[in-house]
Amino acid sequence: MRGLLYFLLFLFVVLGILYVLTGWSFSDGERAGTVSKFSRRGFVFKTYEGVLNVGGFSGETGSLTPQYFDFSVKDDNVAKQITDAVKTGQRVTLHYEEKILRLPWNGETKYYITNVEAVGPAQGAYGYPGQQQGYPQQQQGYPQQGQYQQQGQQQQQPMQEPTMAPADSVL
Repeated sequence: MRGLLYFLLFLFVVLGILYVLTGWSFSDGERAGTVSKFSRRGFVFKTYEGVLNVGGFSGETGSLTPQYFDFSVKDDNVAKQITDAVKTGQRVTLHYEEKILRLPWNGETKYYITNVEAVGPAQGAYGYPGQQQGYPQQQQGYPQQGQYQQQGQQQQQPMQEPTMAPADSVL
């Protein structure tokens, strides 16, 4: 009887430590950028895995260098929001929790996305915000097709014949 009590106590301690290492959030935060890759992958345990291109500036070289953030997603609703952001090229803010220990059925990384927020309007086919598929939208202040001809006709004035001045030259 005493051996069974020690075994149950040992089992509860091990399960408690495992819960703390996998369930408790070591840290949490936000990262903003554009999701460059998002897929459902795995041999036995299918999980959602993605890469966020955070961008960045290198102080050493003075140039723009890409910085990537690898993450995992457990929730199907969050995965759908990220998939929609990938399709539109929209910039997003990902809220994440970092776990101390990861288990294979939870994902490939220690960073688990809990919420997604869209940042700014969705980009169109050519990278212009809010544009429909096809050609870029008409910019404010630029004439539309056909206005060049109208403006050109209005500004054209008949050319006057140049008048010849008398020559005062002596050779």
